[in-house]
Amino acid sequence: MSFLGIDLGTSGLRALLVDGEGRPLGATERHYPLCHPHSGWSEQDPADWIAALEGAVAELRDRHPEFAALRGIGVAGHMHGATLLDAEDRVIRPCILWNDTRSHAEAARLDAIADFRALSGNIVFPGFTAPKLEWLRAHEPENHARIARVLLPAAYLNLWLTGDHVADMSDSAGTSWLDTGRRDWSDRLLGAGHMRRDQMPRLVEGSEPAGHLRAQLARDWGLAQPVVVAGGAGDNAAAACGIGAMEEGQGFVSLGTSGVLLAARDGYRPAPETALHTFCHAVPGKWYQMGVMLSATDSLNWLSRIAGATPAQLTAGLGDSLRAPGPVRFLPYLSGERTPHNDPVIRGSFTGLASETTRDDLTRAVLEGVAFGLRDSHEALKATGARTDRLMAIGGGARSRYWLRAIATALDVTLTLPSDGEFGAALGAARLGMVAAGAGSVEQVMTAPDVTEEIAPDPELRGAFDEAFAAYRAAYPAIRAAQ
Repeated sequence: MSFLGIDLGTSGLRALLVDGEGRPLGATERHYPLCHPHSGWSEQDPADWIAALEGAVAELRDRHPEFAALRGIGVAGHMHGATLLDAEDRVIRPCILWNDTRSHAEAARLDAIADFRALSGNIVFPGFTAPKLEWLRAHEPENHARIARVLLPAAYLNLWLTGDHVADMSDSAGTSWLDTGRRDWSDRLLGAGHMRRDQMPRLVEGSEPAGHLRAQLARDWGLAQPVVVAGGAGDNAAAACGIGAMEEGQGFVSLGTSGVLLAARDGYRPAPETALHTFCHAVPGKWYQMGVMLSATDSLNWLSRIAGATPAQLTAGLGDSLRAPGPVRFLPYLSGERTPHNDPVIRGSFTGLASETTRDDLTRAVLEGVAFGLRDSHEALKATGARTDRLMAIGGGARSRYWLRAIATALDVTLTLPSDGEFGAALGAARLGMVAAGAGSVEQVMTAPDVTEEIAPDPELRGAFDEAFAAYRAAYPAIRAAQ
C-alpha cells in the first residue's frame, strides 16, 4: 500500500508519497504565482493548484512504481482562502487568500457582533473567510449573487479529487462561520454574514473519509482499486499531525514566512481576547490553539533584500554564541500583526540606530524581534493554561541555531529539532489519508519523529531577554500612535 499527502501552500504545492508504515517513498514540488492587484490584496487562480497537483502526481507515478498501490489521499492547505463557485462548480473569481487584508473594515464590523467571538471562539480577523464575503457583497455584488458554494483551498482540491463539496473541521474553524466548540456550521454566524448553510461544504473530521477518488482520475492515474480521500486539514493542523502534536503539552514553533506557536489542547478553551486562534484539530475530540505573527522569516528575507546578502550569510555573521539583546530594536510588523495586537495597519520599525550600527546589529535585532513576537504568543498561551515546556522547531528559519537559541531564551522553553526527513504538513496529510483508509488508528499513525538536538534557554541571558522584551512591548503603543 501507499498513501499520498498533498500540502497546498501559498507559493507552491508539495506532494509526498509514503508506504504503508508512513515512511517517505518520494516527494516533489510545483510552484505557482501570487497576484497582488492592489496594496494589501492577495489572490490566486485555483486552476494553478490543479495544474500543480496534476504535474506532481504525474512525476510521482512515473518515478515510483509504489504509486500503483495507492490507497489513501490527504490534503492540507493554506487556510481562510475564499474559493467561490457558481451552480456549475465554475470558479467565479480568483481566490482571496489568507494574507489579503482588504476586508479589515468588514472584519471589525462582524467582530463587534457578540455572537461571533462566543460561537467561533476567535476574533474575526481580516484574513478570515467571512469578512472576505462581506467585502465581496459590498464591492462585487454581481459575483456575490452567483455564489452557490464557498470552498477553502484544500476543500477545492477535495472537490476535484472526489466530486463532492466536503471540508474538514480544522480548516473550517478559520472561516468565522463554524461553531468551533460544537464542530458544526453556525446558522447564526452564517446569517450575520449574509450566507447560508447550503452554500457551505459538508463537514467531516480530518481523519475520516471525505469520499473516494473519482473514477476518471483513478483511470488517468493508472489505479485499479478504490482510493479513499480523507477530510484533510488546515496547514498547521496537518503540520501538528506530521510531528505527532496531538495531546496536551505537545506543540511546535514554526519559522516560516509567518511565525506560528501551536499547542495541542485536549479540550475547547477559547480565549479570543488574547488574539490566539482556537481551532478544531484534524482528529475528533481535539482542538489546538496558536499564536500567529505575520512576518517571521519574511522579516529576515526583507533585510536580505535590502542588504544584498542571503539570509544564511546574514545569520552566519552572528556566530553560534548567543549574546544579550543590543540597543537596536526591530518591530516585525511588516504586514501588520495578528497575535496579540490584531492590527492589520501597524508597520515595522527599527529603533536605536546609530552611526556605529552594523549589518550584524540589524540582523540580530531582526532575529530578536521575531523571537519577542513569538513570546507574545507564548504569553497568551500560558494565560489559557497551556503547558509548553518543550516545543519542536520546524520551518526554514530553524536552520539558524543562533535564532533558535534566541527564541528558546526569550520564551524560556527548550526547543527540540526533529531528525532529517519529512515531518511537516505533507506528511501530516498523508497520515490523515492512512487513518481514513484504515491503515491504523490516530494513536498508531500520528507519532513524533526522533529528536536529534535540544536547545535549552541560556539561564545567564534570561534576565537580559526579559528586559528587552519589556522594552519591545512598550514600543508598540508609541509606534502605533506615530503611524
